[in-house]
Amino acid sequence: MSQRIFITGGASGLGLALAHRFADSGASVCIGDIHTERGSEAEQALAAKATAKFLTCDVQRESDLQAAADWLLAEWGGVDVVINNAGVASAGAIDEFSMADWQWVMDINLLGVVRGCKVFSALMKNQGSGHIVNIASLAGLIHPPRMGSYCATKAAVVALSESMSLELDGDNIAVSVVCPGFFRTNLSESVRASDSSAQVMTEKLVSKAKVGAEEIADAVYTGIVQRDYYIIPQADARRNWRLKRWLPFKRYRQMMLKSTAGMMRRG
Repeated sequence: MSQRIFITGGASGLGLALAHRFADSGASVCIGDIHTERGSEAEQALAAKATAKFLTCDVQRESDLQAAADWLLAEWGGVDVVINNAGVASAGAIDEFSMADWQWVMDINLLGVVRGCKVFSALMKNQGSGHIVNIASLAGLIHPPRMGSYCATKAAVVALSESMSLELDGDNIAVSVVCPGFFRTNLSESVRASDSSAQVMTEKLVSKAKVGAEEIADAVYTGIVQRDYYIIPQADARRNWRLKRWLPFKRYRQMMLKSTAGMMRRG
């Protein structure tokens, strides 16, 4: 039987690239997304390669994720890999980013992952196996200025994943956390920023990235197959994380202040 994959935010960006990568391997792929038109188009493209299904799914609603789990159990007999990928971008100084926007980004980037983990860990416990993959970001490990809300949600996903990896070990459920650096994708479509310069900063970081979603998806796919815990696709991202872990904090802080000076410019 082919692997059964479920991906939130699977109608575009990294989620769609991962869906195609798994479909290319012969897996059955179900994508969940809030964008119905994009989701239907993605389903048609995926169906040319493998068994595919699109489900309308908003990660802000636990009931949507439960409905997806119920569908997978009824139609495919369960699920082997769940990728909690849906997310949004945010940027802004701590004294300028509104509390309403904080609640919005937390509800999607963190609690959206929590809801997926809650629903699908229960399914996987009952079936006796599974693999949960949480998409975080290098921003969950390294925290540049004017990105506090985004960094906080992604760091929380890293912490959640580590806790889950220990908690679910005895249930034969693997956990991976994916921490890519910036790559070319449509993430900037969803960005909420406290001002125009923060908006432009985020769009530049995404649009000027060296690699695209397909290249990241290839590396993430390999990490999932190997059941790696940390999946950090880019070599420069791995290097920067090692520097943070190994350098004395004062020296690391000075390096970050220098390298992120451009992010502090307004206007």
